[in-house]
Amino acid sequence: MLPISPASLKALAYCRRPVRAEWSNDGGQTWTPARFGSGSVTPDRTAECRYSASVELLDAPRGRHGINSITTEVRLFQGLGVPRREVEWIPAGRYVVDRLRRTPLGVAVDLLGREDVIRGADLPTARTIGPDSAQACADVLVGEALPGAAIAWRDGVDAGTPLPAWVVDEDRWAALSGGTDTSGVSTGIAASLGAEVYADANGVITFGPVPTLNGPVVWRIPRTLATAEPSEEESSENLRNLWVVTGDGGDGSAPVGPAYAWDNDPGSLTYAGPDPVEDPLAPQRLGLPGVRVRTGRYTSPLITSMPQADTVAQAQLADSLGVQSTLSLPTVCNPAIEPGDVVEIEVEDGAWERHLIDSNPYTLGGVSMTCQTRTSTRRI
Repeated sequence: MLPISPASLKALAYCRRPVRAEWSNDGGQTWTPARFGSGSVTPDRTAECRYSASVELLDAPRGRHGINSITTEVRLFQGLGVPRREVEWIPAGRYVVDRLRRTPLGVAVDLLGREDVIRGADLPTARTIGPDSAQACADVLVGEALPGAAIAWRDGVDAGTPLPAWVVDEDRWAALSGGTDTSGVSTGIAASLGAEVYADANGVITFGPVPTLNGPVVWRIPRTLATAEPSEEESSENLRNLWVVTGDGGDGSAPVGPAYAWDNDPGSLTYAGPDPVEDPLAPQRLGLPGVRVRTGRYTSPLITSMPQADTVAQAQLADSLGVQSTLSLPTVCNPAIEPGDVVEIEVEDGAWERHLIDSNPYTLGGVSMTCQTRTSTRRI
């Protein structure tokens, strides 16, 4: 969760909610205030750009020396005005302009997070990156697209992991995150570290661990803060309860792994059995007809050791469990909540569940938001 004072957190239901907007054409060295008209923000962990927004700015200059779709960046802030205290400003994203439309009162802009700059900066020709540390390789790939951009490495991600030399065909963002090259081989610095990469609410390119429900609870949402009954939905799409991870450089050298990770909790609906690798008949022998194994595979030339392969396998497993049990919760807007945060929700009187926030779109200046979450698959 973004920094927020206890006073503002306690006053979410009744505080004032001003909005601040600024724009820059020099890469953020200077910022010019803009009059905010209306708009909304969509923080979404499942999107390629974690933050997106659509806003109208009033009396805004346009063109080369004003707001344009080529060089302009926009920063948004959601204010929380607690009585008898100064307004506390919570960052609501740093963006580039994806589309601009003139309106009678100013300009309407569709905004995307700074990942979009990196996504658009494809390499003009294939080239070799590394061998070097993960941090050094990321510095090169990000710095060429966003000169001077800050890169943050959160606890739990080893920035010093040595990476071998590999060829980046075109897609710069795939080389940083977790896509595939033109031959279909999995690449991506973040994925090879069991991590994810995104631009946070301040626009900082961040490598962070894949969030899990075991993380600390940052906000408890009692039924008194919910504005409507939650809507629950289940789906088995993209569910995997067994992952096989291998490091293979494709150069004839011995591959790393495979490393395995599976759901070994007998109380889980997605329990894969005591050992689906070495003893796949155990569920039949033990009388466990409800066990279903759904296998996922990941191979990358950037995985060079078994500990690294184990980390990636655990991260892939964490990201593919629980997705079939989701909850849409309209609640009082807390702009400090980030995708990946763990919250506790009072789903019934006195009954609390841990949920992982996947997205939490909200209207700037509004008092409500709808959280899309997922929870564990543990049997009740």
